[in-house]
Amino acid sequence: MSTRIAFLKGHGTENDFVIIPDPENVIDLPPAAVAALCDRRAGIGGDGLLHVVRSAAHPEARAMAAEAEWFMDYRNGDGSVAEMCGNGVRVFAHYLQRAGHVAEGDIAVATRGGVKTVHIAKEGDITVGMGKALLPEGDVTVSVGERSWSARNVNMGNPHAVAFVEDLDHAGDLYTAPPFSPASAYPDGVNVEFVVDRGLRHVALRVHERGSGETRSCGTGACAVAVATARRDGADPAVTGTPATYTVDVPGGRLVITERPDGEIEMTGPAVIVAEGEIDAGWLETATP
Repeated sequence: MSTRIAFLKGHGTENDFVIIPDPENVIDLPPAAVAALCDRRAGIGGDGLLHVVRSAAHPEARAMAAEAEWFMDYRNGDGSVAEMCGNGVRVFAHYLQRAGHVAEGDIAVATRGGVKTVHIAKEGDITVGMGKALLPEGDVTVSVGERSWSARNVNMGNPHAVAFVEDLDHAGDLYTAPPFSPASAYPDGVNVEFVVDRGLRHVALRVHERGSGETRSCGTGACAVAVATARRDGADPAVTGTPATYTVDVPGGRLVITERPDGEIEMTGPAVIVAEGEIDAGWLETATP
């Protein structure tokens, strides 16, 4: 490992990330190193880490290299590996454009949740093709303190439990994962969204992200919320033949989610790079037990 490691810091609706460019996949990033980098007091700070690698150079992405040159090796803030991060894909694409690897228009990004199509618009917003939602059968309940709610089980390449509540304060502090049942519904944990209505096809949420705690935004969570809300409202595009578009307010901003009649979901929102610099590799070694 070199003595200094390049990094950037970015966010999508205030869901923030440490970005590590590593095209040839030569930087070792064990979970403890990722957690140290994402530490908000002793490290750079972030909800997660975007490891930017060419697909052909990463064993988990080589099979996707013919479709997507770049692989988003995403890690949660605690160092654990995650399948997908919708806000992260937008920031990832914005970094690729900033670095000169891609231009405006359509690009493909490989993730553990599959290859995602991304459109970089001239005006700056980025639209991500998030794939189709799966709606597993079975009742799910989430709880905060003495309150419990039925939740909609939605999978966006990662698992979500969507609960409609009267007040977002009912979600509590969200420092720890809200209990859910049955345990068999989410054997590897779950992202939990608490949702209130704001108007016609307009909702707001708070979210506990698995491995990160409460975050300012969750892209896959916003998509899961839009799908769950559409089903609650009787708006299934596959049945009506009409796209369903919802505005989803998150603590860090606003996302627009559209589900098409073919089931494909698109998410549009901003992406920002706020800083870049170098990490001292010696510090990272001492910070990693």
